[in-house]
Amino acid sequence: MAELREADAAKPHREDVSIKRDNVEDAPSTTYQAAKQVAENEADGDSDTKPSTTASERHMSIQTKLKGLEMLADLDGAGRKSCPLCPEEKFKACYSHKLRRHLQNLHWKVYVELQGQRMCICHLPCRNLKPSLSGDQVSGRHVAHYHCVVCSVTIARKTDMISHLKRHINKGETEASYSGSSDVPFEEPAPSDQAYEIMKELGTNVQLLPNHTTPQKSDTYFNRKMKNNRQLVFCSLAVLTEERNPLECLDAFGATGIMGLQWAKHLRNAIKVTITDISDTCVKMIKENCKLNHIRVDGCPRGPRVPDSEVEGVPIATVEVAKMDANVIMHLRAFDYIHLDPYGTAVNYLDAAFRNVRNLGIISVTSTDTSSLYAKSPNVTLRHYGCHIVRTEYYREVAARMVVATVARAAGRCNKGIEVLLAVALEHFVLVVVRVLRGPTQADESAKKLRKLVHCQWCEERLFLKQGNMVDDTLPCNCHGSLPGKTTVQLGPLWSGPLFNTGFLRRMLSAAVQHSMDDIQPLVKTLICESDCTTLKSFVHGPSALTNQVECGVVIKTQQSGEESSPADQSGKRKTGEESGSAVKKLKSDMSLEHPPFYYSIHRHSIRGMNMPKLNKFLQYLTEAGFRVSRTHFDPTGVRTDATLLKFKSVLTKYSVPTYTNATATQKNVSTETTT
Repeated sequence: MAELREADAAKPHREDVSIKRDNVEDAPSTTYQAAKQVAENEADGDSDTKPSTTASERHMSIQTKLKGLEMLADLDGAGRKSCPLCPEEKFKACYSHKLRRHLQNLHWKVYVELQGQRMCICHLPCRNLKPSLSGDQVSGRHVAHYHCVVCSVTIARKTDMISHLKRHINKGETEASYSGSSDVPFEEPAPSDQAYEIMKELGTNVQLLPNHTTPQKSDTYFNRKMKNNRQLVFCSLAVLTEERNPLECLDAFGATGIMGLQWAKHLRNAIKVTITDISDTCVKMIKENCKLNHIRVDGCPRGPRVPDSEVEGVPIATVEVAKMDANVIMHLRAFDYIHLDPYGTAVNYLDAAFRNVRNLGIISVTSTDTSSLYAKSPNVTLRHYGCHIVRTEYYREVAARMVVATVARAAGRCNKGIEVLLAVALEHFVLVVVRVLRGPTQADESAKKLRKLVHCQWCEERLFLKQGNMVDDTLPCNCHGSLPGKTTVQLGPLWSGPLFNTGFLRRMLSAAVQHSMDDIQPLVKTLICESDCTTLKSFVHGPSALTNQVECGVVIKTQQSGEESSPADQSGKRKTGEESGSAVKKLKSDMSLEHPPFYYSIHRHSIRGMNMPKLNKFLQYLTEAGFRVSRTHFDPTGVRTDATLLKFKSVLTKYSVPTYTNATATQKNVSTETTT
């Protein structure tokens, strides 16, 4: 009985093979073997699903040269030949010269190419018969199609095949990515020179997929334009290591792992780096990049530990790589430094970040949703940040203050306050670095700095609103009285406190010089001048470092104060007793010298028909008038000053020169008439 069952099961298989043999009875032996292979694959039912892994398993319609198709047809032989890619009823057997033209004009010229491999059009019955209108499948016709070189799926339309190949490329799956036989379970591709690109930044090498610039389709997203962001974050971490070590640091969104690897490679034993990502592809890529930089991967509960023997050379540092959601790991563990850099907004991760961060720790937040931050999508801004904003001349600083306000509210929900150390808003991102202060008192102090902003839409004068004041009576401009209707709007709530800490920025500059970060040194110098509201000239020629910097009751040594300070002060621990009280008094006295909020654009308020003075000259004129003044990184034409808009315009008008275009033209005409 068992033999009868095997015979019955093999009968349909023999019938399918006999049909193929009848269709190619005049073809040469090579063509017959190829058609037989197609029939066997079709009988097994795996022709459209099983990936082709080697050149021998690929369909015969995939060739690199026309000669490959001609060899399948055996054109050198005598007699009539059959087309290897067409059934007998579609193209009858003919002589070699006619078959050669058929292969060239139909199959070879109608193709889709990927990495030199041409997927020629195939007319063989590899796909199921297309049923007719009556539903009779026998009376239908075979559909021409293409065989994918990567996964061997059959697709009828050429445009659909092109889109299908683009999806393979975006996922990093190319013809060279598959190896081994189809019976072996599929594994992710190993790094190769063809599929990966090696990029070096700050002495750290990382492997990049070909689609690393498309975050929607690639998990290992990498943006070269965020180099300044990565260096600013690195300098802020380097400053924190001077206060205490070792630190536990978290790169919550690893992607390629370049940021965490830069921390571990340059700061070595001063920190313990943890890199997490939710994607398996990213975790594997991070581990490969660790091997590339001679960094040992420490074991974690969710992943196997990589032994030291697999790392080439002696490991210079140790990094923990974990496949875990950012919110989960921040709820489970405590860290001294946390960096959040998701794709888009980071508001979904702020509550978890402030839950277990240690006292006097630092949280850096990078937001790349510039459309909502820069008032291009106000409905999204209201949904994510709970703020109402409009497009202004100082929109970048509004974006930075809006992010800080959101961070402060998240810290307050955990009974913690913040001190803003750095806030940068450039074209592609908004970076905010804050120090965490524990206690409900600190949380209340931070909450008091969240205020509404009154903005005049006509002259763009602005002022933070105090409780109990009317909107139209607050602004110093007279636009509401001289113009019909309402001219002011309320924006926010926004952060009304300072955006920079001068002592912290000075130590960031020394860290940038120490680690040879020449790209961000001009930016950090501009931030220092902006925090002090001084010009760059006074910053360069003035005292570059004073006595010990005091930040939130913490004595922090500087370059000049390192020798004078005692060993107890150099430890960076919190001061107690009378020293702590004096530190708080000094901190409060420095608050009166904080930089003025917002800035004015010299081009926005220029006078028509007048030539403005040079920007550096105008800064000098404002200083001579008794105002604090500095340039700002938010706008290259912006001026940060404590002067009101009316006084700003008066100084600008005083030192502007008329153009005299008409007068010079008449003088030239008179001179030409006198000479003639």
